Amino acid sequence: MFRMSALLIAALFAMSGAFAQDKDKNVSDKQAAQQARMKSCNAQASKKGLKGDERKAFMSDCLKGESTLTAQQERMKSCNAQASKKDLKGDERKAFMSKCLKADSGDGQLTAQQEKMKTCNAQASRRELKGDKRRDFMSECLSA
Repeated sequence: MFRMSALLIAALFAMSGAFAQDKDKNVSDKQAAQQARMKSCNAQASKKGLKGDERKAFMSDCLKGESTLTAQQERMKSCNAQASKKDLKGDERKAFMSKCLKADSGDGQLTAQQEKMKTCNAQASRRELKGDKRRDFMSECLSA
């Protein structure tokens, strides 16, 4: 009887250790996700040059997942939803998305960022840049 009780107690301790490890794993997964979100939000705030209260407000919203979408992101979200609703796949979806994104952009003119991208891309092509050299040039050109 004593041996059976001892075995039962030992089994319970072993099981509680396994549960603790699972709990620790879940906590560390959540921490990793939060750290990744913090890193991403920090990068976005720095890229936007936010300081002081503006940065605090942005970080708060970003960490909650309430960051505002850009106009392009809103268009993409809307077009994606429409394509999913129509159950489009493959080339058909690609063609629809292209048409939808162009149609939603308003007057058909390129945004300032799109113009800059087009200009930098043309310059990189004229210089026949490839791979890392092209990427570095594009990064410099777009940030100028």
